[in-house]
Amino acid sequence: MKYLIQIALITCIQFAAIGQEIRGKIIDDQSGSPISGAAIQVIGSEKGTVTDAQGRFSLEQLPENSQLKISYLGYLSQKITVSGSKSLTIRLEASEKQMQEVVVTANREASLRSEVPIAISKISPKIIEETKAIALYELVNKSPGVLMVNLNNEQHAMAIRQPMNYSNYYLYLEDGLPIRPMGVFNHNALLEINQMALETIEVVKGPVSSIYGPEAVGGAVNFITQKPTAVPTAQIGFQLDQFGYKRLQFGAGAQMGKFGIYVGGLTSKQNDSWMANSDYDKHSVNIRAEYHFKPQTRLIGTLAYGNYFSQTGGNVDSIAFHSRKYPSNNDFTYRESIALRTRLTLEQDWSGTSKSFLTLFHRDNEMCQNPSYRIRWNQGSTTATGEINANKFKSYGLLTQHSKRWSLLDSRLMVGGMLDISPNYYQAHQIELNAIMRPDGLSVERYELEKERPDIVRADYEALIRNSAGYLQFDFSPFSAMRISTGLRYDRMFFTYDNYLDESSGEKAYQQVTPKMGLTYDFGKDKGIYANYSQGFAPPGLTAIFRKKNGSDEFYYNLEPAQFQNYEIGGWASYWENKLYIDLALYQMDGRHELLSIRQADGSTDYQSAGKTLHRGFELGITAKPNDQLQFRWSGTSALHRFEDFQINEDGSKGVENLAGFEMPSSPRWIWNTELRYQPNWLPNFRSSLEWQHVSGWYQNQVNTVSYDGYEVLNLRWGYQWKGLELFTNIMNLTDALYAYNVSSNNSGNRTNYSPAAPRTFVMGLQYRFVGKK
Repeated sequence: MKYLIQIALITCIQFAAIGQEIRGKIIDDQSGSPISGAAIQVIGSEKGTVTDAQGRFSLEQLPENSQLKISYLGYLSQKITVSGSKSLTIRLEASEKQMQEVVVTANREASLRSEVPIAISKISPKIIEETKAIALYELVNKSPGVLMVNLNNEQHAMAIRQPMNYSNYYLYLEDGLPIRPMGVFNHNALLEINQMALETIEVVKGPVSSIYGPEAVGGAVNFITQKPTAVPTAQIGFQLDQFGYKRLQFGAGAQMGKFGIYVGGLTSKQNDSWMANSDYDKHSVNIRAEYHFKPQTRLIGTLAYGNYFSQTGGNVDSIAFHSRKYPSNNDFTYRESIALRTRLTLEQDWSGTSKSFLTLFHRDNEMCQNPSYRIRWNQGSTTATGEINANKFKSYGLLTQHSKRWSLLDSRLMVGGMLDISPNYYQAHQIELNAIMRPDGLSVERYELEKERPDIVRADYEALIRNSAGYLQFDFSPFSAMRISTGLRYDRMFFTYDNYLDESSGEKAYQQVTPKMGLTYDFGKDKGIYANYSQGFAPPGLTAIFRKKNGSDEFYYNLEPAQFQNYEIGGWASYWENKLYIDLALYQMDGRHELLSIRQADGSTDYQSAGKTLHRGFELGITAKPNDQLQFRWSGTSALHRFEDFQINEDGSKGVENLAGFEMPSSPRWIWNTELRYQPNWLPNFRSSLEWQHVSGWYQNQVNTVSYDGYEVLNLRWGYQWKGLELFTNIMNLTDALYAYNVSSNNSGNRTNYSPAAPRTFVMGLQYRFVGKK
């Protein structure tokens, strides 16, 4: 019996020495989100595992003082020594080249950047956290080839492989789902996005219609929302500036067993700003809840709600602009948006090589406005007209996708489909204005609202939009270094309508097959090239179709869809152990039937979708980190946007007949955003950065007779963190430069409108962040 007891004790001791169990979770150091698919390797053995969808892992029967290596693409690897059975929480820090490693937007699921033959960039959680942006343009403009045009109070236009414009050539996504249905584009749609719900932003440049459908022509911007945090987190903070802006913001999340939740929101208010009649309020909240039936099966529900109201003081003339007085030329225009988006997604990983998802979604959106851009005034007149309009839609739809991998040629097939049913209602009526002239008689000092004219209806229609699509993508590797990607999508936009202005009813349909083909070649050591061909198209928006032509009772029923052919080559390279990273893309996009608002000789505008256009340029991103204290980033583009053949009238007495050879208005040749970041070792937890935004000059009119010189602006940001408390200051327009985000002129050049940028602005804030241990 004594010998049996001794044997048992020895066995227990030996088992304890080699039988320790390690459980843990791997999370992003910045956001707290779980990292799925991270590799945990026991150094010196073949034992290892990967994290599940909640970032969890477990290893059994490890020797005492085992060393583990934790790695995941886009993050700095870690080595840790473990002793005794325990539960670990390991935080991985993003590497400087994270933006180029793993992307989602390329095909709706995580992919290696080295296998994606498109130009794509990523704004990381760290950049989002440190920028402390008041408006999204502060973040999006850090991407090469992108200029999100700030029109103040979070209103905006966009320029991605296009001039600065308001056209429906961009697709705005939230977690891969368009935030609006096709046919109901609004260039201000991103004011509906809640900055406190963002984890990352991905920007795809060029047509991605073969995956995401029409309107994804200039590019797609995907706002990926914050997931439930693997450990309990909470943050609260405020921001304010000297011009009456205040914002309170909050966020909290946790994973509790199989259930996880994240809630983030903000409420902001602007009063008595530097520009008269430009107050605004915004209230937003996002909720994301997940339930993991098992690691392979997940149910995800999201809700996004936003309520926005802003005065829209309008543009200013040259006298007001150069005097820096910024009075509003009206006190009656406004924009109001109420948006609700909900989604329920079931995800299933069938095996290590197959996965599916099914998403049901609903949108309820209403935008009402008395827009300053609808004010019409003829030079010399003491009266003018404006408009009040309302655009409402609801959407009911589903999106589904399945992907399967095979070992043969490392191939993958992805198939998907979408159905979107969106009733849409639009109504607009006229308002009459008095125009108070300046002494020179060339411009208006201010407009006064005389009366509303609901009896003069400018647009009044109802439409039932039914968008449907099916797509497939097939990728394979003929040999290990090369990957070929092919794709095809069929879209059909169909709607029935009642146009109450001409008392007509009918139906219209636009349909298109859009292919793509591309390849990547990986030279190894973080160097590679890619090439692609893709097509894009965009049907005309309903608000364009159901507008009367100027001076006529006709409507734009015969507008053609815009079509684009895109040719692109690019590459990426990393040097000196990832201390220098370069990403380059060269493209040419040929457009046909591009829908443009063409200014006529009498000063009026007319929609036209005839002719040819050319968009050609290159995009370059450079990131350098010579040491732990310094980091440099340069993101820029040089592009030419030109009319190739665009007939605007047949009568030479009306001026230019064809715009062939003229550059498109509002097309800067050079755009770049560069930033130097300094985080000194001698002052831990302190960060600072100096940002330089450059936009070169552009023509203000379509016949290239009037131009604007462009602008340069510097922004300085710094912050200091003590434990969970962070104090920060952003000085926007550091040199107090006088410039305008957008400038336009009539063809004669005797009337110029400026969208002025803010003077030097001090944004100050305080934020507290709590992070739990488990």
